[in-house]
Amino acid sequence: MYEYIKSIISQVARCDAVLERPKNREFGHFATPVAFILAKVQKLSPEIIANDLCKQLEEHSAFAKVAQVRGYINLTLADSLLDQLANSALVKKRIESSMCLDTSESILLEYVSANPTGPLHIGHARGAVLGDSLQRLGSYLGHSISSEYYVNDAGAQISKLGRSIYLAGREILGDSVEYDDECYKGEYVIDIAKAAIAHFGQEIMTKEQISTLSDFGKDLMLQEIKDNLVACGIHFDRYVSERELFTRWSSTLDKLKAHQGIYERDGKLWLASSKKGDEKDRVVVRDDGEPTYLAGDIIYHSDKFSRDFSRYINIWGADHHGYIARVKASIEYLGYDSSKLQVLLAQMVSLLQDGKPYKMSKRAGNFILMRDVVADIGSDALRFVFLSKKPDTHLEFDVATLSKQDSSNPVFYINYANARIHTLLKKSTLDSSAILQADFASKDSSKALEAARGLVFEALLLPRVAQMAWEEKSLQKICEYAKLLAGDFHAFYNAHKILESTLQAPLLKASMLTSLALTKALDLLGIEAKTQM
Repeated sequence: MYEYIKSIISQVARCDAVLERPKNREFGHFATPVAFILAKVQKLSPEIIANDLCKQLEEHSAFAKVAQVRGYINLTLADSLLDQLANSALVKKRIESSMCLDTSESILLEYVSANPTGPLHIGHARGAVLGDSLQRLGSYLGHSISSEYYVNDAGAQISKLGRSIYLAGREILGDSVEYDDECYKGEYVIDIAKAAIAHFGQEIMTKEQISTLSDFGKDLMLQEIKDNLVACGIHFDRYVSERELFTRWSSTLDKLKAHQGIYERDGKLWLASSKKGDEKDRVVVRDDGEPTYLAGDIIYHSDKFSRDFSRYINIWGADHHGYIARVKASIEYLGYDSSKLQVLLAQMVSLLQDGKPYKMSKRAGNFILMRDVVADIGSDALRFVFLSKKPDTHLEFDVATLSKQDSSNPVFYINYANARIHTLLKKSTLDSSAILQADFASKDSSKALEAARGLVFEALLLPRVAQMAWEEKSLQKICEYAKLLAGDFHAFYNAHKILESTLQAPLLKASMLTSLALTKALDLLGIEAKTQM
């Protein structure tokens, strides 16, 4: 709807028009300042240009009313247009989004990528939910998006996991062991050690087979991570192994050297990242010949860009802010365009339980586990609250609020509106075909019908809201939209008699469209809408 109206204004004005929502709904559905843009070119007052444009727009069947106020053009859509768009959406069971895009993109989206050395904690969960919903949102808008999890299964942290499991196993067998500060702690390490003894036998803990234990523990943790993600409705198209990619390190290093991106100093190999905007150069190979953590990122991004996507999106924790410049520098030295990479940072999360800090998990040590919070409040509430604020802002919430079954719980509030609509449809004596034949273009001036038209308009705005959320990578816009639309429906439901009224069919039609929009909005957030409560 938004793009259709914008295209009409642009054609009449012969320039790219801007559409706005008037703060006062009495001014109409949309307003455009296009006359001010033309005034600079035509050297005329905006009012004169707006009057001329209004005369042309008044002839278009899309508008019931066109008026200019101090150069702004206010537009009220025709009831027949709302009816036509509502019918199309209800028949297709989809509020179309295709007109939002000039071109669709192929995008590689990488997120979570937590080290498989322990369970997912609540900090990982925020990026996980954001990534999954971004994929849903982009796909809805017509983009081709592939999701990927980069598995850090090489390097010191995996060896450290193996040694931690080994020491825990020795302790289980009755030996006196001394843990160093580098060891992973938490009951999950003991659980892995017990599983290793059951799988390999006690001798695995007497031969100090760190490599075997490392792989065993990594595989168990990766499977647990996958299970935790699935419990939140999150699935990846592909898992990429750092260990497998490291077979390409030599050829990747040669490519960096060929573009003067690498030099040697103090027995180390350095990335000349300061020449590409980084604050200083970075070590990629230590003096003992071991590649650094950055080397793995370089190989992975070399692999990514070789696959020729239109764009690449990474979601990282806020503590990785300093990595952006060095990774982009390496991309340039590999011969690729680093502007194709967008990095989103997800800030940390603080959890409360009835106003007090949420309990840390004994199983994970000093962390709050994602699966514990999901078990406490459910996947839907977790997803909604994580998406309700911009990812680069700190998030604090009390899980007790999200356990309540009242309007203070936004997920309950939205689902309750949707369930109310389905209850109305079940109770109605009208079938769907009779409802679809209802006409919003009636001359009836009742407040109920006017409110129904308002619901239809708001429901049809979903694609525009989705487009803005995608452009700004701000899923909170979808959260806000769903809450506002649910609130409008609750007000409509409480103010007007719907069933057995003379306007039952058009009121139910507006309600059906509202349900379609709420259901899709929740789906973009990764939440399945409830039809009964």
